[in-house]
Amino acid sequence: MNTLAIDCKQIIVIDDEAMIRDSLNQLLTLEGYQVQCFSEPVSALSKLSRRFNGIVLSDINMPKMDGLAFLEQVKAFDSELPVIFLTGFADVSVAVKAMQLGAYDLFEKPLTEQLLDCIARASDKRALVMENRALKLAVEKTSAPGVRILGETVQMQQMMHLLNTVIDTPADVMIEGETGTGKELVARYLHDQSNRSRCNFVAINCGAVPEQLIESELFGAASGAYTGATQSRQGKFEFAQGGTVFLDEIESTPTSLQIKLLRVLEERKVTPVGSNSAIDLDVRIVAATKVDLLSLVDKGEFRADLYYRLNLVKVSIPALRDRKADIPLLFKHFSSIAATRFHKPPAPLSSDMQQKLMNYPWPGNVRELRNQAERAVLLGVELAFANTNNNNPEQLSQDLSLAEKVSFYEQSLIEEALERHQGSIKETMQTLQIARKTLYDKMNKYALNRDMFTD
Repeated sequence: MNTLAIDCKQIIVIDDEAMIRDSLNQLLTLEGYQVQCFSEPVSALSKLSRRFNGIVLSDINMPKMDGLAFLEQVKAFDSELPVIFLTGFADVSVAVKAMQLGAYDLFEKPLTEQLLDCIARASDKRALVMENRALKLAVEKTSAPGVRILGETVQMQQMMHLLNTVIDTPADVMIEGETGTGKELVARYLHDQSNRSRCNFVAINCGAVPEQLIESELFGAASGAYTGATQSRQGKFEFAQGGTVFLDEIESTPTSLQIKLLRVLEERKVTPVGSNSAIDLDVRIVAATKVDLLSLVDKGEFRADLYYRLNLVKVSIPALRDRKADIPLLFKHFSSIAATRFHKPPAPLSSDMQQKLMNYPWPGNVRELRNQAERAVLLGVELAFANTNNNNPEQLSQDLSLAEKVSFYEQSLIEEALERHQGSIKETMQTLQIARKTLYDKMNKYALNRDMFTD
């Protein structure tokens, strides 16, 4: 598993003497560190957490809270955060106490070159700790139940790093990607692997809901709000309370609704149609688009304020042609899923077949690759890749004879019926409306066995 290197070049300096703070700020900035200075520990504590990519330099003797008390509070939430102490006078008992509490090191003022060496070592150690935590988190998310996103290319690793960075934050997310790249898959990953996974994930295709119904669909409606509304209707936003609302094809949202959607996003309240009572919302909004929304803003076809409100965190999904190194991995994955579904062996992938996959531009992206993998399992690799002029897998259906197409369709219907009825011959006969002997003959023809479909 590839991980992104973590650069821990942040340093928090705490000292009640302005001259010392200024001196350290200048020295460390020249060494390439990002420095924040504080005159007392309480303010510094608000900037620290387990996600802090850096170390701390702190004086020991300070009013209100001394360095040792500060260290105890730091170690309570992150025992691996390096704290280096600076002191104007060496006291053996204080030094011993500091090291017992977990201080990384202690230096006596005035400062020496040895301090810079110690800071470099502490920063390297913090980087290693943060990388190990990131790797552990990635392993946990990969092994946990839920959606999987596959990809080992740099583009996919960068995307996954961004997703995992914001996954448990309340920030709304905008997903951009061509048709077939897996925008809903990414949205479901953000939901399933987050602390919202116990609540509902509600997907709404903004282009598929009739304009006259979309407002009541999203926000709900009170009884009597319109003709036929005999009882109150819960909207999608309210139904997703505590969870995630996925707005697919956000570019298709009617202009009249965009201002109302913006108000919901800003206020985190929704008012059902025909009601005067607003409902507080705790939902994360994930919007998706296959077009350049900013160009629509320039044309006046999408509200600029809504665009910038949705665009807090932007996730760009690379097209499959831009991450071709992932194609063999994805093909094998989809082939394995199809093999389980259709009760057939996975499709083997020769070097020649793999080269065909790598050379094809995949205008339909991952969705098209998945279809090709399923065909390879159902029909066999040779037939699935036969006569693919210009490396075009989509020509497959045109290259089959009528008899081959009929057999393929017939086999699919029988497998689907057997799977639905868990191998029951009687129920399969009734569904397909054929005689028992006819069913057995066709099962023999396609090498199907009822045991393949029983749990």
